[in-house]
Amino acid sequence: MAITPDRQPFIQPINAAWYENKVTGVDMLRLDVIHKHVSGNKWFKLKYNIEHCILEGIDTVLTFGGAYSNHLAATAAMANLNGIRSIGVIKGKYAEHSLTSTLQFCTDNGMYLHFVTNETYSRKNDPDFLKELSDMFATPLIIPEGGANEMGIIGAGEIADLIPADYTHIAVSVGTGSTLSGIVNNTGNELWTIGYAPMKGGSYLGKEVSRLIRPEKRDAYRIYDDWHFGGVGRYTDELTMFMNNFYGQNGIPLDMVYTAKMMFGLKEQILRGDYPDEVRILCIHTGGLQGNQSIADKLIF
Repeated sequence: MAITPDRQPFIQPINAAWYENKVTGVDMLRLDVIHKHVSGNKWFKLKYNIEHCILEGIDTVLTFGGAYSNHLAATAAMANLNGIRSIGVIKGKYAEHSLTSTLQFCTDNGMYLHFVTNETYSRKNDPDFLKELSDMFATPLIIPEGGANEMGIIGAGEIADLIPADYTHIAVSVGTGSTLSGIVNNTGNELWTIGYAPMKGGSYLGKEVSRLIRPEKRDAYRIYDDWHFGGVGRYTDELTMFMNNFYGQNGIPLDMVYTAKMMFGLKEQILRGDYPDEVRILCIHTGGLQGNQSIADKLIF
């Protein structure tokens, strides 16, 4: 690949006062440090897609996302850094002067934004619609929403190589299910993976995950959607205060779209006694800190 990591990921212990010593340990796998613009799970899910383009001489990638999609931002950045054109099929209509900070970042990195209605966007996996897009944009490599293709899931599975064997639980945010699926498929049967969806009604992702994981692993995970704070990209003062307090205790910045909601939910579960004392939980920081630009005035980091 034409870009290299800024830093290697590492595991950072979470201050025991944060979880009030209710469990044996909580740590965080800091995937957010990998690269400034292509961080977290996005690095893993995109790297083989971009390498495929380079090896096959494909000059354009096309992918899908909403107004706050970390996947879109990472795709735009990685494609730009590798001299590849990018196209984003965007759910919803946004005037040029009212782009979210995420969509503005995409355009700043050379991504062409193709806006479609919510109804049209729902066809994102329809072969006929994909054929229309392929013809319209001169046969790009089409990457599914969230990087959820075979190359993306293989890449996400490599996150499992960074997980030591002495944890009982893995906590990870869930957007499309590809990262959770990659981790579940590549970790031991004794490990329980907890997914946190940031959207209303996000439990539907369980069906997608069941399709992506091996049959014998279908009882090795659970997805929660209780802590969406109004939906994807939405937040409350309670969430931003939580993010600031977490940073003050641990020195770790959380993103408001995914990881902050995951950690909020996990803490609530721990403090109400959902997990036995002996569990050790590894939380996956999936990056996406660019999503905080829209609330920068509310954060201390």
